[in-house]
Amino acid sequence: MAYTILVADDEPAIRTMLEVILSADGHEIITVQDGRSALEYLQSHTPDAMLLDVKMPFMSGFEICSRVKRIKRLRHTPVLLLTALDDDQTRDQAKMVNADDLVHKPVSGKQLRSRVVQLIQSHQGNL
Repeated sequence: MAYTILVADDEPAIRTMLEVILSADGHEIITVQDGRSALEYLQSHTPDAMLLDVKMPFMSGFEICSRVKRIKRLRHTPVLLLTALDDDQTRDQAKMVNADDLVHKPVSGKQLRSRVVQLIQSHQGNL
């Protein structure tokens, strides 16, 4: 089953890498370079999952996640936050904004692909 996945990261190389990893399973990947572009896309689209970089210009992944989880149409969309940080503060903040998962860079392609599909399928069961 192919899903639509929104990837928001300000690093072009990371966006490309994530697109290559996730499209390997036939998913449609929408990439944007910052938080503002992610919100613009989400105004008229409902992806099956979102991968949001924690640190981006205009708006952090935390802020986008917090907003998304308050919108009825997007509330059940899994949000994976991407971060290079592996500390308690980052984990606590991810919990506070109700992120579904925290993915640490550098990412393992196989692990990320299975995690994304697992989250999408578990959320679809909740609808």
